[in-house]
Amino acid sequence: MSMEIDQQIARLRRGTEEIITEEELRAKLERGKPLRVKLGIDPTAPDVHLGWAVVLRKLRQFQDLGHIACLIVGDFTAMIGDPTGKSKTRRQLPREEVMSYVERLKPQLFRILDPERTEVYYNADWLGKMTFADVIQLASKYTVARILEREDFANRLANNLPLGVHEILYPLCQGYDSVAIRADVELGGSDQRFNNLVGRDLQREYGQEPQVVMLMPLLIGLDGKEKMSQSLGNYIGISEPPDQMFGKVMSLPDELMTHYFILCTDVPEEEVYALERDWKAGRINPRDVKRRLAREIVALYHSAEAAQQADEQFMRIFSQRQLPTDAPEVPIPASLIKEDGTVWLAGLIAAIGFASSNSEARRLIQGGGVELDGVRISDPTYSVPVEHLTGKLLRVGKHRFAKLAPPQGADR
Repeated sequence: MSMEIDQQIARLRRGTEEIITEEELRAKLERGKPLRVKLGIDPTAPDVHLGWAVVLRKLRQFQDLGHIACLIVGDFTAMIGDPTGKSKTRRQLPREEVMSYVERLKPQLFRILDPERTEVYYNADWLGKMTFADVIQLASKYTVARILEREDFANRLANNLPLGVHEILYPLCQGYDSVAIRADVELGGSDQRFNNLVGRDLQREYGQEPQVVMLMPLLIGLDGKEKMSQSLGNYIGISEPPDQMFGKVMSLPDELMTHYFILCTDVPEEEVYALERDWKAGRINPRDVKRRLAREIVALYHSAEAAQQADEQFMRIFSQRQLPTDAPEVPIPASLIKEDGTVWLAGLIAAIGFASSNSEARRLIQGGGVELDGVRISDPTYSVPVEHLTGKLLRVGKHRFAKLAPPQGADR
């Protein structure tokens, strides 16, 4: 941690929405000891996307400065379901489902984090061992009035919507995680403000120095409206192929470019704002700025060479209006072939990973974003004989292509 304190804080401040408080962070850094920096992850989805990577990258910054990442896998709290921003009670997940997500997430998390400076905890190790007396003691540390300061809880009660007692306990469970690992700092998205501040309060109650809370903005998704989310299908996964990742970045609204540069890349801020001034003043084509953004992002998760190849592929297809020469060949899953020998197109799109679900695939078709050999398909119920699919070029959205190969594993 040889970097001056002012330099550390300046680096850590980049892209943050709020630090509670910066004075406390400075005091902790001045002690010269590695800080324990907590990030809780909710293992209820299988992929890490750029929105999630915003806070993971901030955690990596702490690691690069010599601090320790304390990753809290919410295997216990996921069975409750974080009620943040929800207008109804979430489905409680069985532990087996939660742990299957955890195993898929681990290699993705360590594409960003340094495993040598990461401590991984499972909050079932302390929450799952609590007696009912322990739960009552924990609940005694917080008042109902304080809990109802949380906007989404208050809104549910005002609108006569159900609010489960287990949901009220969720912020206390998450806050107790900070007590259990003696966190110095907790990172989170801006929607986690209430939960993270509960951690500060509980640490005081248990005689610990309260953690600093560092909140990051929520990354807007590909639709340009909602936060990036797998459930909304508006996300870019960090494990997606380079050309797919590049193409998705190029589909972003221009007004989000600065937002993405600051939160998703390491391009210096002064350079980002200079680019913004230039494209807004007409001195540079916004498309070229977005290509720079796409290259930066692809290079982070793949390589500079992969980024350059994806850029060239994009320019060949979309600037010169050529079809891809190397679209991946994807076999039609035999399991999708119905008794009459047809394949439901929406199901195929989801099965090969071009949509996160059948529902998202239907929306893409209805929105005019799907073509077979250049023919747009607009009927979400569209099924086609398997022999008519074989050899066709499937395009989903602007940037995802597949050459459909004969089925594999078919009994027919």
